[in-house]
Amino acid sequence: MPRPAADPAKAAQTKVLRQQAGRWLKAARETAGLTQAELAERVGLRYYTFVSQVESGLGRLPIETQRAWAEALGLEPREFAQTLLRYYEPELYRLLFDEDAGRQAAQA
Repeated sequence: MPRPAADPAKAAQTKVLRQQAGRWLKAARETAGLTQAELAERVGLRYYTFVSQVESGLGRLPIETQRAWAEALGLEPREFAQTLLRYYEPELYRLLFDEDAGRQAAQA
């Protein structure tokens, strides 16, 4: 079965959310007093360019690396992952954490 064509509006929204996530991550890194290279080293990356890509919204953090990033930035891992989920998967975030969405799902 062929995949449906990408929705341009959804693609644009995804881009905006990734850029917002990148700005949030950059602010967290700067608050921690780390350069991109220092953060890359702490999370076990060979090159700092991945940090740059994520901060610019071109990439996203894989789930399996989020704990390491949170700890390197001095943030609580659960809250860190929850914040990223809000940017990367907003519909899932609403289902899990938005009380109104949870009530509506339970009533359906």
